[in-house]
Amino acid sequence: MKIYTRKGDDGTTGLFHGGRVKKDSPLPSAYGEVDEAQAAIGLARAQITKGSDLDNLLVQILRDLWVLMAELATLPENRDKLVSDTSLTTSNMVGRLEEAIDEFSEKFEMPSEFIVPGQNPVAAHFDFARTVVRRAERAVLAIEAEDSNVMPYLNRLSDLMWIIARSQEKKSLTAKEKKE
Repeated sequence: MKIYTRKGDDGTTGLFHGGRVKKDSPLPSAYGEVDEAQAAIGLARAQITKGSDLDNLLVQILRDLWVLMAELATLPENRDKLVSDTSLTTSNMVGRLEEAIDEFSEKFEMPSEFIVPGQNPVAAHFDFARTVVRRAERAVLAIEAEDSNVMPYLNRLSDLMWIIARSQEKKSLTAKEKKE
């Protein structure tokens, strides 16, 4: 099988369950932003220990993002063809992120101020992933179906990336200097 099909040479792309749209239309723009978020999380994952609990969590998230992209790559008239947890984002997927956020929250004291990113490379990668997820959220707003769980998922995911970044720092550096 060849990687190229030449079908997109006219500036269109095929959608999940059929249909073609221009590559710069809102659907490929939205799932493209999620694809970039997936790559940014993968970059952060490359900085941690393989097989760790955090690695296992990130692998599940990366798999979840394929589900989000399938949903976002589907025309509204084909939504009835989507399958929960396979091509349709579910509330259970959102719930798993909330559980992870709660687990991380119990492990350290949350900063009460804005923090300066970049305390170490691992935290910086997770902060970068958070911003890419936030951009994906903005792109999805234009196309998300009314009954979709994509926005709640992305919103929780950006929160999780933030808290993971904080957990990777030994000490957070606040935006304002502390007066001793």
